[in-house]
Amino acid sequence: MLEVLYEDNHIIAVNKKPSDIVQSDKTGDRPLGEFVKDYIKKEYNKPGDVFLGVVHRLDRPVSGVILFARTSKALSRLNELFRSKQVQKTYWAVVKNKPKPTKDILVHYLKKNQQKNKSTAYNREEDGTLKSELSYQLIKSLDNYHLLEVLPKTGRHHQIRVQLSKIGSFIKGDVKYGADRTNKNASIHLHARKIEFIHP
Repeated sequence: MLEVLYEDNHIIAVNKKPSDIVQSDKTGDRPLGEFVKDYIKKEYNKPGDVFLGVVHRLDRPVSGVILFARTSKALSRLNELFRSKQVQKTYWAVVKNKPKPTKDILVHYLKKNQQKNKSTAYNREEDGTLKSELSYQLIKSLDNYHLLEVLPKTGRHHQIRVQLSKIGSFIKGDVKYGADRTNKNASIHLHARKIEFIHP
């Protein structure tokens, strides 16, 4: 069942489940965008093809808000907002190890391994790396896990996952970056909670 968070004539925002893929991949699974198109077609009784522009992505095991453009003009304007870094995303992450300090700005240099679909974080600039920056703060601690609010400043491959892992605070369920076991539904405890931007 599709959970629509917001919609108007220009954009639609939905809550992505951890199992959803945003765009087609080698698995052949039906992408989230196709379900959104089905919803628009039915909700607004639209004949023929429905335009839907993919503005940004979330990794498959990540949940949270995904924004789509309903017109080509909205897609163009949103792409420009992302390109010029006028969009702020807020994530919540549940981590095993409490970070020290409990509030900080992280700057690393990330290199992506295309074959393994994995990134590595370095403390200094190396050949083929891209500068990656985020800020985090501790929101709440329980006996075994800790909730962080994370604001990425850049949008690199697996950025939050690899940067938190680099400081020893890997995300619950994220075996690719240090967790000792997966979650039952193959998700990781990383949720895109909020996205802020100027409406196109």
